[in-house]
Amino acid sequence: MNKICVMTSAHPVFDTRIFHKQCKSLAREGYEVTLIAPGADVSIRDGVQLESVPLKKGRLQSMLFTPFSVLRKAWQQRADIYHFHDPELIPIALILRLAGKRVIYDIHEDLPRTVSYKSYIPPKLRGLLAAVVETLETAAARFFSALITATPGIADRFRPHHSRVQVVHNFPRMEEIRCERADRDSSAPGPLVYVGMRVTRARGAQEMVLAMGLLPREISARLAIVGAWDPPELAESLSTMPGWDRVDSLGMLDRPRLAEILKTARAGLVLLHPEPNYLTALPVKLFEYMCAGIPVIASDLPGCRDIVSSAKCGLLV
Repeated sequence: MNKICVMTSAHPVFDTRIFHKQCKSLAREGYEVTLIAPGADVSIRDGVQLESVPLKKGRLQSMLFTPFSVLRKAWQQRADIYHFHDPELIPIALILRLAGKRVIYDIHEDLPRTVSYKSYIPPKLRGLLAAVVETLETAAARFFSALITATPGIADRFRPHHSRVQVVHNFPRMEEIRCERADRDSSAPGPLVYVGMRVTRARGAQEMVLAMGLLPREISARLAIVGAWDPPELAESLSTMPGWDRVDSLGMLDRPRLAEILKTARAGLVLLHPEPNYLTALPVKLFEYMCAGIPVIASDLPGCRDIVSSAKCGLLV
């Protein structure tokens, strides 16, 4: 088994976990790797063959139509193993299983526990929908060849239903973000930073902005936010709040630029809300901050608390 087809319909082509950690690692080990992702340029990058599917406008169109574009591309690959990353790809992954393909489901989040903070779902429907999602995802997972989860907590949920469950943490690559604190010019302190693929209310966007507004004006502190605003209009709604004049929204950055930002930062923020999915989460940004040698300011939730308290690497709030 030498050919692996990795599939995503919701993540950017150069997603850190999917492309930089998984696909490139497999290619280095000698596997023939193809990544199917929205908006990719058809090319070979770092030994990985990229294949594109059309970008759809709007969440509903993306969920309904993109998976079948992914299926068409995946079918052409004739791969030995298919590895998918998004719950909306479960139907097409089941089709591949019915065709006798080996299929692995990579589970980044505890999906039913994410329903509680999805702004596009009416609050009255969230409890019912979470129960339905859990039932359907658990039932489908039984049919896949193996499951990979990002945290032990997610793995524990699936182990009673599947004999092949493996935890692959989303830890940073040590060689990518080096700790160079001794070289810092302490007379020119850098920004506070937030690093994430998405910037949302549930991940503390509003609290970060308001906190900057509470700082004395004589402190020359700024907040650098790395990531895409979700929804896009969130940035505009926060722009009227005290503290916004101290915010630099940098959008998505490539890995070398991110490493440069972290080298100059004075602290990293992980201000998750106490949503069910976040209570025991191990946010990759927490470990990226630690890898870069900067102190963290993190929500006092069980997952973060265990790490920050034992490592004595920052403040819990």
